[in-house]
Amino acid sequence: MGESIVFTVFVIFTGAAVLSTLALYTRQSLLVAYIVLGSVLGPSGFKLVPNISEAHQIGDVGILFLLFLLGLDLKPQKLLGLLRKTAHVTVLTSVIFMGVGYGIGVLFGFSKAESWIIGLSMMFSSTIIGLKLLPTSTLHHRHTGEMMISVLLMQDWIAIFVLVLLNGAYSGFSLYSLLKLLAALPVLLGGAFLVQHYLLIPCLKRFDSTQEYVFLLAVGWCIGLSEAAYWLGLSEAIGAFVAGVLLAAHPIAFYLVESLKPLRDFFLVMFFFSIGAAFNFHYLTEILWAALILAALILLVKPLLFYWLFTKTGQVKRIAMEIGVRLGQGSEFSLLLANLALKSALITNKTAYLIQASTLITFIVSSYWVVWSYPTPIAFDTKMRKD
Repeated sequence: MGESIVFTVFVIFTGAAVLSTLALYTRQSLLVAYIVLGSVLGPSGFKLVPNISEAHQIGDVGILFLLFLLGLDLKPQKLLGLLRKTAHVTVLTSVIFMGVGYGIGVLFGFSKAESWIIGLSMMFSSTIIGLKLLPTSTLHHRHTGEMMISVLLMQDWIAIFVLVLLNGAYSGFSLYSLLKLLAALPVLLGGAFLVQHYLLIPCLKRFDSTQEYVFLLAVGWCIGLSEAAYWLGLSEAIGAFVAGVLLAAHPIAFYLVESLKPLRDFFLVMFFFSIGAAFNFHYLTEILWAALILAALILLVKPLLFYWLFTKTGQVKRIAMEIGVRLGQGSEFSLLLANLALKSALITNKTAYLIQASTLITFIVSSYWVVWSYPTPIAFDTKMRKD
């Protein structure tokens, strides 16, 4: 097992280094390079990494660190105000995206149940793509990021509710699971606040001069609260974000942001590799046109709709358009939703791969659109490269 993991990491990072070099020379997106590498070396390619479950699990840790770092930059009072501003935008866009996806499903001859699943998969934007490409070094992008985070958090709640319903269709729905979900966030916030106030902060104040201890305590806090959220029926990502928000007011937050970035990037390479490696090309000829049309609608409708609604809330047009473009793709939740719906026998393999293909296309195209149009940490032009 140890040799297998070492070989997997060796293949992924050696390949990533080579392909990233080519990507930089040819002015391509590094995120796209990692996805392409996964499709080339994974089960559908040369099979150098035939089992991607380990890479995917390791990559999921990167999501937790990404959200933890973002939470460290956002104080609780400000977050609540942002959620109030963006709640109606998130709900309205989700309903419209679901309707568009349902229409595409019916147009291409899928059953009503499958069309609804396709519609649900269109509701969400990618937390990873959106936030990985967002610089936080300037005031303008700090505001843009705050608006995006509030939308993505609301989408996470909607996604969790949908996944609970689908899981109920698979394993048997119960009133207990629904009540547990409704009580989960207050319990998580209350418990986390007590631990943070009476244990975490006193330890940080006493031993903050030992950098290694501060690093270990921060990682343990992030992962621990993620596991607590998972046990309560929420997503681990929400737990990681809450862990960051509760530390945002502490002076140690800036140090943690800087020290955890390399660790975050290591895990995110694994995540994007696993996304590419998980795609199965077997059904591609059957669903290609439907996937292209669905992806095109996601890439066009989402930015325009977010732009229109955010301008109605008083956002500057330029910022509203940038938020729309940065949120204009499918989501990792779409992939999870398709997998669970397939297990529940609500959709066929063909429908699941349609959702996967369209989501993957939006990941690639959206990454290019953002990197070429707006400042990002991985921009080609040094003047546009900001973190």
